[in-house]
Amino acid sequence: MDIVSVLIAAGVVGVVGILAGLLLGVASEKFKVEVDETEIKVREILPGNNCGGCGYPGCDGLAAAIAKGEAKANACPVGGEEVAKKIAEIVGGDTDAVKLVAHVRCAGNCDKAKDAYEYVGPKDCKLAANAPGGGPKACSYGCLGFGSCVKACQFDAITIVEGIAVIDKDKCKSCGMCVAQCPRNIIEMVPYDAGAIVECVSHDFGKDVKAVCQAGCIGCGICAKNCPKEAIEIVDKLAKVDYSKCTGCGTCKEKCPVKIIA
Repeated sequence: MDIVSVLIAAGVVGVVGILAGLLLGVASEKFKVEVDETEIKVREILPGNNCGGCGYPGCDGLAAAIAKGEAKANACPVGGEEVAKKIAEIVGGDTDAVKLVAHVRCAGNCDKAKDAYEYVGPKDCKLAANAPGGGPKACSYGCLGFGSCVKACQFDAITIVEGIAVIDKDKCKSCGMCVAQCPRNIIEMVPYDAGAIVECVSHDFGKDVKAVCQAGCIGCGICAKNCPKEAIEIVDKLAKVDYSKCTGCGTCKEKCPVKIIA
């Protein structure tokens, strides 16, 4: 190969490279995506757990929503008040909100709740719920105690104590993952400083409740009758607390004959 051929080849490659560079430059300008600086700043503050507890697809999705004004500054349950304040400094908005934590509404531990049969199978609530009767627990509403919620919690806030799940509200980050994993739907988001929580979700008649659990709500209505703020009512044979009205006076706890109001 002579020197002329080498120079021609080099020239062709050089021209192609220049043209490609020009085309890429034009394309990048034409199709570039505008970056929202506010979104970037918000994303840097968010904790990065990507738990989905905010209702958006991870921290990137929440940051975009906050920047667009579609979500509030305090939308991240994991970040809490500290993160909310930092985001509010960037986008403005109200950070005052009731802090919610997860709570297992069941007091039917091994001593108080009966089993319908001896369960032999994987120690997983979702799998056990597919067994006859929806699981071995005689109460079809109660905590199965096999820990699907424990596995789902990223913050070590849940433990199994005497056969039922118990949540440490000071460790709970309100992500809601445990709520989504519970096949019995007995984990509820309640105010951190809730004055009264009915630890039962059974809608059976009182006699049927007592037949399977000593710690079940019998729907007697004594709590509702004695509440000075009318914060409790009986709905479908179950006591229901209106947390916005409850002052935590403790009257319902004192009057409850089965002591299932925490």
